[in-house]
Amino acid sequence: MRRSGTEVVDPSRAAAAIIARLRSGMPTGLALLSLWLLVQPHPAWAQAPFYTDDTGVADPGMLHVEASDELDALQSMQYPDLRQNTATLKTNVGLPHGLELDLDFPYIVIDRSYVTSSSRGIGDTNLGVKWRIREGSATSHSPALAASFYTEFPTGDSRQNLGSGLIDYWLNLIAQVPASERTRITVNLGILFAGNTSTGVVGIQTTRGHVYTGGLSVLCDVSPRLTLGGEVYGGIADTVGLDRTQLQTMLGAQYAVREGLSLYVGLIAGTYTASPRLGGVIGFAVDFPHLFYAPDRSAPQRSARAPGDTRSHLFLPSTGDFHDL
Repeated sequence: MRRSGTEVVDPSRAAAAIIARLRSGMPTGLALLSLWLLVQPHPAWAQAPFYTDDTGVADPGMLHVEASDELDALQSMQYPDLRQNTATLKTNVGLPHGLELDLDFPYIVIDRSYVTSSSRGIGDTNLGVKWRIREGSATSHSPALAASFYTEFPTGDSRQNLGSGLIDYWLNLIAQVPASERTRITVNLGILFAGNTSTGVVGIQTTRGHVYTGGLSVLCDVSPRLTLGGEVYGGIADTVGLDRTQLQTMLGAQYAVREGLSLYVGLIAGTYTASPRLGGVIGFAVDFPHLFYAPDRSAPQRSARAPGDTRSHLFLPSTGDFHDL
């Protein structure tokens, strides 16, 4: 969804018009539909479905939502655990000064052999903040830089392996550089000061010491709508144990259905106990612009999550009436 421009309505004027129509007898369903169209997505480009995070953050006041479902076949060492299905809802809110808040939580289903019962329920909840330190430039190879810090709260039931039972603290450093006009390379380096990387029974499950993580992804914009890419992602704990090492690869694609709405898929292959043997992920990402702040019309606006893209995205004046997509 890397566009040279888009047309976005003024939410405050359009919302007032919709509310006035509702009071005058507009059907509730039509009013809700209008409100949905009101928050038509702004151009966006996130790193989904990859584990390697990018340097992009949402514009101030923008709500970025991702929903995904990952199905993994587990390593034989995980027996009697056979498969894990993880549905994740992730929300990001853009703040001023290049900051972004993140909240996400999974719903996990662990299928086991007949010798023991399966588990299902909410997993651990992540709360984090991300800071875009420096934006990239299309005219140079200076990397875009960002950092994120996450705290994971033990909301999952550790007795059923749905949660770790630990509070995790994770610092992640991100660098992204354009390899060409269409291709970008992203590198992550992270450290867990406490806790582990597990989601259900996938991930490093050590309970003591530190965990070091890293990721490398290469993404290419094949067309204005389609992006293909691959990554290598892994981690290692500084303690002993069979579940101390994680290494996996992913091949993925993201397709822009329309401005700000994208679908993505990924295929996963891993080794070591902490990684899935084989897996697949499917999901979507959508942006809702300026729900919490009014846009600054004195300057061109940039794409919410397209780091290194220097092309402006202009907001056209609104007449106060609602515009169709």
